[in-house]
Amino acid sequence: MTDYVMGIDGGGSGVRVVIVTPELAICGQSEGPTANPSIVGTGTAAATIRAAMRAALDAAGLAADQIAAVGIGVAGAAAHHSAGWLREVVAAIAPQARIVPSADYEIALVGALGKREGVLILAGTGSLAYGVNAAGQSALAGGWGYLLDDAGGGYWIGIRALQAVARAADGRGPTTALAPALLGALGLHDALDLIPWLYRADAPRTSEVARLAPLVLEGAEAGDPVAQGILARAVDELALAARAVMRRLEMDAPPLAFAGGLLTGDTPLSRHLCAALGLASPPVPRHSPAVGAALLARLAR
Repeated sequence: MTDYVMGIDGGGSGVRVVIVTPELAICGQSEGPTANPSIVGTGTAAATIRAAMRAALDAAGLAADQIAAVGIGVAGAAAHHSAGWLREVVAAIAPQARIVPSADYEIALVGALGKREGVLILAGTGSLAYGVNAAGQSALAGGWGYLLDDAGGGYWIGIRALQAVARAADGRGPTTALAPALLGALGLHDALDLIPWLYRADAPRTSEVARLAPLVLEGAEAGDPVAQGILARAVDELALAARAVMRRLEMDAPPLAFAGGLLTGDTPLSRHLCAALGLASPPVPRHSPAVGAALLARLAR
């Protein structure tokens, strides 16, 4: 019988599930909304992950008992503090599978590099740097969540841009082309409309604020000084996190990987971060984080 393995990537912006063969060929996959329990709560997160698991099984034409192992990494639920919850979520759908709980950053590292060794820099809704050295020791910098830190991530960039818009409206900061761009994207007519939009929402607008980040990066590329300042600070913060991980793990020139929507591919942030780290071009991942979760589960035998 084919040894199918399922990988679950619960990044900040959505959940992705893949089912792969031993050769890592994808035979079924699905996507769903965010499953970060810090944002939507554990009940909603669990239901979202389980629905995506069922959809992937349907797409592959497989039954749950045909899945030998499941690797899972979810933003806001790293294995070091949420392993029990992750196992419970997965076991409800695949009770016979070997379950390997991880973290969204670890599966991204394994997917990008094809092995559990190197340094990952992630900038999506949140941000962090994570590394594993040749001895198997790991270190994490960042990943504190949008209220505490996540410097250089999408929410961090978006909220600083909105702060700049508010300060400009008061005359406490320079005028910026970000004001019409961001207010237009949000469907707002005046900077003061940001107050009810942000504070009177039924749920935190974390994802919506993070989705403003590409507009900020575009503004920086177009020459807006305020946007350029935010971009420069984001690059500094991400490079600082990466260097902190390398120092703690005593790694001189480790293989580097980028992950998250703001660093995947040729983006303004990835280009400027490459310059800061001495890279000729953004590193190209070998696999997606979801496949990385499946690979981690296979390696954990």
